Amino acid sequence: MFIQVAELRKSYPSGNTRTDVLKGISMSLEQGEIGVILGPSGSGKSTLLHILGGLDGGDSGEVRVDGVDISRLHDQQLAGYRRERIGYVFQFYNLIPNLTVGENVEVATYISKSPLALDRVLEAVGLLDKKNRFPTELSGGEQQRVAIARAVVKNPRLLLCDEPTGALDSATSRDILELLQHVNRTYGTTILIITHNTAISRMAHRVFKMKDGAILEQAVNETVISAERMEWE
Repeated sequence: MFIQVAELRKSYPSGNTRTDVLKGISMSLEQGEIGVILGPSGSGKSTLLHILGGLDGGDSGEVRVDGVDISRLHDQQLAGYRRERIGYVFQFYNLIPNLTVGENVEVATYISKSPLALDRVLEAVGLLDKKNRFPTELSGGEQQRVAIARAVVKNPRLLLCDEPTGALDSATSRDILELLQHVNRTYGTTILIITHNTAISRMAHRVFKMKDGAILEQAVNETVISAERMEWE
């Protein structure tokens, strides 16, 4: 398994007590698969994603990604893990406003040992003709494409997507999901998406349903449909 999580627990201080956010999470995902984690706000989805991405740590349990037990890494090793293996796509694009599209993507190549060719990635996300434009000259969907290109150009082993369509309309959301499937098929990138939209689960190989810090259900999709065929909810 490419991702293996076993009995992962996480809590945060809350006054004189602690609030349990993750309550013994166990899950797995194969290399080259797309996984979707469904759940309402407050279910622990983002905390789980942050731990998988090396942005936070659990209190107990085991987290292995691409053969690395990240629960045992110290800060410098975690920085290397994030730099070399992880691409992160946030709901809000976090683009640098005074850099062009090409420059926003190019900055990620500086921290990668084996980045992909910039123009190839921009062509893959449909933005090569907008390489010299600034973020303010783009639509919301185009800005999200820049954010995806910035994550992909690092050539990460794992692409983590935090509500990547949450701020977009249904047509643009479908375009973004088609792009993520294209990235998965073209580069063999393992992708994990967190969302509250159940329609997105139909494009995934594995689906995990979370509530109140626990995974209530795990399923393997026998038939993965193309994002362009999804009926939006």
